[in-house]
Amino acid sequence: MDLEALYKKCVQCPRRCGVNRVEASATLREPQGPHSLFQGPSVGFCREPSDLRIAFAGLHFGEEPLITVFGGSGTIFFTGCTLRCAFCQNYQISQDGLGRTVDRSEFVDICLKLQAAGAENINLVTGSHHIPKIAEYLRAARDGGVTIPFCWNSSAYETVEMLDLLKGLVTIWLPDLKTLDGEMSRELFAAPDYPDAATKAISWMIKNNPLKIESIPEPPDAKPAEWAEPGQPRDKMMSGVIVRHLFMPGKFEQTADVLAWLKQNTEGRAIISLMNQYTPVPFNEPREQLDARSRSLAHLENRLVNAQEFEDIQDLIEAYDFEFLFYQELTDDTSWLPDFTRPQPFSNKLATPVWHC
Repeated sequence: MDLEALYKKCVQCPRRCGVNRVEASATLREPQGPHSLFQGPSVGFCREPSDLRIAFAGLHFGEEPLITVFGGSGTIFFTGCTLRCAFCQNYQISQDGLGRTVDRSEFVDICLKLQAAGAENINLVTGSHHIPKIAEYLRAARDGGVTIPFCWNSSAYETVEMLDLLKGLVTIWLPDLKTLDGEMSRELFAAPDYPDAATKAISWMIKNNPLKIESIPEPPDAKPAEWAEPGQPRDKMMSGVIVRHLFMPGKFEQTADVLAWLKQNTEGRAIISLMNQYTPVPFNEPREQLDARSRSLAHLENRLVNAQEFEDIQDLIEAYDFEFLFYQELTDDTSWLPDFTRPQPFSNKLATPVWHC
């Protein structure tokens, strides 16, 4: 695979910017330290050069039970994103440039540290703009001794051509299906083609990764979990797809449309994870960025999910009667919101840091 060619005229994501990201790496390498945006004509929508940048790695205990199991999910958060969701809780790394360049050797070392710390999998968060390089690094990680599954955690705003590069490397997939409304995608994600791109990507993931779940006995040093009985085995996903959908306040019809598509296209072949954790984020950005964000957020009700909406969602879940579905209980706790400027971005209950930029 000619990595440099894929970055010299980048068409990796559906935006197909066509920019020379190699040139961006050569001329703008770490211009202002780890919290910096790359600017200029050689930078595309993701604002990332050909260098791979990472902000944080650690054991995460807030993922779905099939992913967290006993040891937690070994999450690696990449800098940059192919979307600019107006409400993004990870905006510091996805949009504002927090992260540091990591070469192949250091990436493998991070994976090995996560594995040694007890991670159930290596959870690759928001890497859609770097699929060719990540695929190369994953092969190196396998050769270097990483034996646990690789998990792809993304917005699903990806092309099938790029996903093919991950075939046989990634076996667990955590795509979002944010909405099927193109106008909503335009206003909130700057991607009117998101519904078409995401449904094609998710269909590819399901076709190529059949569900495989194993029962794992509890180890002696198992961390207690609110959702599990002590001393009992827990299910662990080895292969398959968990499609996530975040309910957005005031957008019940959009969630109904998404669940209808999922029922028709994924039933029995993928697991659904319905999240109601939408939380207004206290963005810390320059006024111009905040104003642009506010204009986008005006297209939804920027608040917590209320009790009536939660009841309506439960009725909808019951009506569709999915074979495999997780959903979150209603809570007004916002302490889980991360701050990636800290070595421990999450609460101690949610994560154990292993690496920080």
